[in-house]
Amino acid sequence: MLTAKLLELIETHADTLAREVLKDFSTNSRMPSFQKIARNDLEARIAATYRNLGTWIQSSGDEAVRGEYEVWGRKRFREGVLISELVYAIILIKQHLRRFIRNRGAEDFSGDPRAADLIGVQLHEVQELNYRIGEFFDRALYYLVRGYEAEALASENVSPTG
Repeated sequence: MLTAKLLELIETHADTLAREVLKDFSTNSRMPSFQKIARNDLEARIAATYRNLGTWIQSSGDEAVRGEYEVWGRKRFREGVLISELVYAIILIKQHLRRFIRNRGAEDFSGDPRAADLIGVQLHEVQELNYRIGEFFDRALYYLVRGYEAEALASENVSPTG
């Protein structure tokens, strides 16, 4: 009940969440190489993460996550983003999402006379959603780094002769 509602809210607010993350990226001293990446590309990637989250956390297969994040890792390597900054970007995307869930989950039952009866269910569902989100971001991070490493290896194997 609450999980589905929160996932729907995340998808509905994907663009707003993406803009908030981008604002954080642009002011974060840990991410200087992100300043040279096209803002619209970053915004689209981040919004897609939030929009597809429900599908990805409910899927038992890794293919869609693998495809998306290996491509993202390869592209960021070609753009000269450091791996530490890329990992930190994923951490920030997850932190913004968890803050959104925490704030929305608390709002959901405020003013509801049944709140005392529902609070246990609500906490369990938010906890379960956070667990699944953590698993998703772990997989995304793994495939992101795999894509980054694959691109790094490919660039080392390119012969300089033309």
